[in-house]
Amino acid sequence: MYDYLVIGGGIVGLSTALSIRHRYPNATLAIVEKEKEWASHQTGRNSGVIHSGIYYKPGSLKATLAKRGSESIVRFCQENNIAHDVCGKVIVAVNETEKGNLNHLYERGLENGLDVQKLTKEELKEVEPHVNGVGGIRVPSTGIVNYKKVTEKLAEILSNQEVDLFPGTRVTNIEESLDEAVVDTSKGAFKAKYIINCAGLQSDRIARLADIYTDLKIVPFRGEYFELKKEKSHLVKNLIYPVPNPDFPFLGVHLTRMMDGSIHAGPNAVLSLKREGYHKLSFNPKDALDVLAFEGFWKMAGSNMKEGLKEMGRSFHRKSFVKSLQRLVPEIQEEDVVPTHSGVRAQALLKNGQLVDDFFIIPGKRSIHVCNAPSPAATASLEIGKIIAGKVPSPTRKMIRLS
Repeated sequence: MYDYLVIGGGIVGLSTALSIRHRYPNATLAIVEKEKEWASHQTGRNSGVIHSGIYYKPGSLKATLAKRGSESIVRFCQENNIAHDVCGKVIVAVNETEKGNLNHLYERGLENGLDVQKLTKEELKEVEPHVNGVGGIRVPSTGIVNYKKVTEKLAEILSNQEVDLFPGTRVTNIEESLDEAVVDTSKGAFKAKYIINCAGLQSDRIARLADIYTDLKIVPFRGEYFELKKEKSHLVKNLIYPVPNPDFPFLGVHLTRMMDGSIHAGPNAVLSLKREGYHKLSFNPKDALDVLAFEGFWKMAGSNMKEGLKEMGRSFHRKSFVKSLQRLVPEIQEEDVVPTHSGVRAQALLKNGQLVDDFFIIPGKRSIHVCNAPSPAATASLEIGKIIAGKVPSPTRKMIRLS
């Protein structure tokens, strides 16, 4: 019997376990993860950006926790000797039409308490000499890090603090009563007084195992990346982002310097017919049916058809992908890029076709379920963990009378 059992071995799950350990140092605690390695999916396959929080609605959890998280994740890296770089980024308006949305983004950054700086065309060239733009915003607090290394350090710390870690352990069923939860897994049953679902791409299914039914479903969007050939990496100094399309829920293709010095371009955002499918033709019948039988998906697809078709074009047609990059850096040519890794974003979608725009946490009888934690969740992970630790009940133990 554990006091707490965390399901999910990504950065949010391990950060949550760390916060629970700090809050209740004498509690018994375990983590189960179906993969053999930590951070196998969203955490280990993202762009490695420490986000500032500029894009998110003021007062939202995303805005608040991204700002706090960008500070706490840097402190964690400093304290644990994890390589990182707070290098800043630029958001670029490529024409006068985009300047209006750029100004709106600047005002939002100020509302979110960020240090943001407007750049003229000439100032933009000083920061990123090869960029094409009529103006921009510099966000100094943006940085880069390898989140898989952060997660592995979290696992090491938790192990040293006597938290039981069970990688390679798949959850198959959950039974909750008023006093305890029984979690059946591929390696036997676990009992816990309280369970915390941080299962990312599988979070809605884990919630349903615990009899939590909502009109929410995880819809997976694959993000594909290219890498600039080494001899062209000088074209990008740090991070270059476009002004996002306000009618489309993703940030658009951008250029990011990674911790190893390589430059990654992407991601696009295409529907994946497999929740953990990292190739164009990845397919899982159950995952595909889950999406295609969900009326919310068709409502969302109808309202985003034009941009969705563009994203699919960029997926199957390298020239279209490169054209998106050339809007930002015209010198990039088709032969300058090679395919690299892909990731899948777990995006919660409602039955009415609306994407869940903020982090979303659902309580159960003896459980709590993090059912929407896409970007900037890695940046905000330590802060998300603190919030969840504050929501779980304190451990209770029966007193044993000694005679």
